[in-house]
Amino acid sequence: MSGPDDPKTTPRETEDGGVPADTITGRLDPWMALSPLLVLLAALLCAVVIGGIVMVLTGANPVEAYWALLRGAVGSPDRIASSLARATPFIGASLALAFAFKAGLFNIGAEGQLLIGALFGGWAGTWSWMAGAPSIVAIPVVIGMGMLGGALYGGFPGFLKAKTGAHEVIVTIMLNTIALRLVEWLVLSRDPVILLDTTASVPHSREIVESAKLPHMPFAGASSLHWGLALGIVACAVMWFVMERTSTGFELKTVGLNPSAAIYAGMSVSKVWILAMAGSGAFAGLAGAAEVSGSVGFIQPGVFRNIGFDSIAIALLARANPWAIIPAALLWGALLSGAPLMQLEANLSIDLVRIVQALILLFVAADLIVRRLFRIRGERGEGAALAAGWGG
Repeated sequence: MSGPDDPKTTPRETEDGGVPADTITGRLDPWMALSPLLVLLAALLCAVVIGGIVMVLTGANPVEAYWALLRGAVGSPDRIASSLARATPFIGASLALAFAFKAGLFNIGAEGQLLIGALFGGWAGTWSWMAGAPSIVAIPVVIGMGMLGGALYGGFPGFLKAKTGAHEVIVTIMLNTIALRLVEWLVLSRDPVILLDTTASVPHSREIVESAKLPHMPFAGASSLHWGLALGIVACAVMWFVMERTSTGFELKTVGLNPSAAIYAGMSVSKVWILAMAGSGAFAGLAGAAEVSGSVGFIQPGVFRNIGFDSIAIALLARANPWAIIPAALLWGALLSGAPLMQLEANLSIDLVRIVQALILLFVAADLIVRRLFRIRGERGEGAALAAGWGG
């Protein structure tokens, strides 16, 4: 039995009477775990302060402006529901980016994969046999088809990278444009008519059947908040489980951190790249199909404009952590939802919210500035690798 004099239980002392560094580091571990959150909060504070300075320079009252922004985002149950609805597609799209980041890949194609997911899901929702299918069958078919479409469209640049060395950034940027033009042609073409609803005053695809529509949440109010939000949270849990509890996740992270070590360990880097991009596309396709099923009920080519690129910022804010993506997406959605009231009451351009978002992103990306300013200790391990560059 060990006692207080047992060297295993008594803190060791250095020659000068101090406590060794490993003991101090161990005591600081809880604080180190909070480091990313502290950086995000500090970055938010810095962005708000500098945004306020910009408002003062334009002759506006920053207190009134931020108060209007806050009320516009969470000032009533309907506004809260609206903020949640704005955040919903960001969750799935940001997971898509984060999943690829874990394998060291920079997927710029989330917007295209969202569109293809919406296309596959919206098309499936118009199948004739779906009209007689119960919701418990129709909704999973729409969501599953959306994920399939996103996975195929995301897996293609992964395949090109694995087989030809084509850089995923260049390929996915080009595929974004191809996806947009393809969806525009399929949805808006009048000769021949393919998916266009010829009876609609505003051009869009034929509406999906009622049984394939995701119901709105009980507290949605006048907003379009639907159960896609819950699907996004479940997707976060799935990504966490894959990354932390499966051999596939271990391979993804190993390839992302050190491809050479992964090859030495017998892992197939090519297979991991294809899998990572296909999985990334599946998350984006889920978000696209859920929006068609729950929010609009049909396909419109411009409905996902900027969501894919905003999701890059959200994934960066969350440091590719699936659980951190939820609050980061909610923050992004709240800022966008509150911006119109700020514009109305404070007579400020709605683009000022984009300035605040850009400042938050700047301070999180250049986190050394924030850490020095607020004396926040640095990260270790995977978080530090991701902060240094994609591939963590």
